[in-house]
Amino acid sequence: MFKKLKLVLAVFWVFFRIGAFTFGGGYAMIPLITEETVTKHKWIEEKDILDIFAIAESTPGPIAINSATFVGYRVAGFWGAFFATLGVVTPSFVIILIISYLLREFKDLLVVKYAFNGIRAGVLALILKALLKMYKSCPKGAFEYVIMALSFVAVAFLNVPVIYC
Repeated sequence: MFKKLKLVLAVFWVFFRIGAFTFGGGYAMIPLITEETVTKHKWIEEKDILDIFAIAESTPGPIAINSATFVGYRVAGFWGAFFATLGVVTPSFVIILIISYLLREFKDLLVVKYAFNGIRAGVLALILKALLKMYKSCPKGAFEYVIMALSFVAVAFLNVPVIYC
């Protein structure tokens, strides 16, 4: 019982830290989730993490929450899923609550505008890192490259909604 509680608290703490120190949403969290769950804690195997992200992306809801829930469940069952989800959501909720009150007062300050521009650049770097890591792990062949190119053209130039690609 104590061992299970300790594991559930560890899952909560890992996802709380990921939720607290990652800007940019779920895709920016992918490298951190991978680092913590695969490399550091060895809760999930490398080959399984891509499946987790694919399932999390294809199910309704934000990818970070879905990933946290799935990893938590794999690690510690229902309570692992519950506390992983709570951990990843709580920091954002609290931060947004605080920012919503403060931003009204400070949104026109130049330093605040610069800070948000810097955050955007950091988010882009995290998303590109996740994209590169996922690209390296996926099977590649002529068929996959054709599908990738056609999907890119459809979304970028023909305004086809991403859901159809």
